[in-house]
Amino acid sequence: MKTFKLPVRVYYEDTDSGGVVYYANYLKFMERARTEWLRSLGYEQDVLREQRNLLFAVRSAALDFKRPARFNDLVDVFSEVTQIGGASVTFSQRVELRERAGLAVSPQALCVGEIKVVSLSAADFRPCPLPKDLVEEFTREH
Repeated sequence: MKTFKLPVRVYYEDTDSGGVVYYANYLKFMERARTEWLRSLGYEQDVLREQRNLLFAVRSAALDFKRPARFNDLVDVFSEVTQIGGASVTFSQRVELRERAGLAVSPQALCVGEIKVVSLSAADFRPCPLPKDLVEEFTREH
């Protein structure tokens, strides 16, 4: 499956008192990338909830922090589907440094992770099967 890339600028609000990205914000960057990936496939999460009674929720997340990102860095967040279950999708995600102090740099892994997302019924928050059309779209080469 194809890897999706989302550029993200590090804002002051993303950093901690040491001037580096607060660790939990990498999860936010990864969430944005998964949302934009889904959008790029033609699916909006609010529409899935309202019209198809479908929600997605993170079931598990494992992160490995390699190097810090800093204020005003430009990073790329990569997302790739690695496994699809009956009611789940597992992503391999990584955040790489692209630009620091306005200068392009050799890509450097900052954070890598594996995120498992489950599909839930919006009505009762119980797991539900992934719709066939979504599975087909998720596995199609784009």
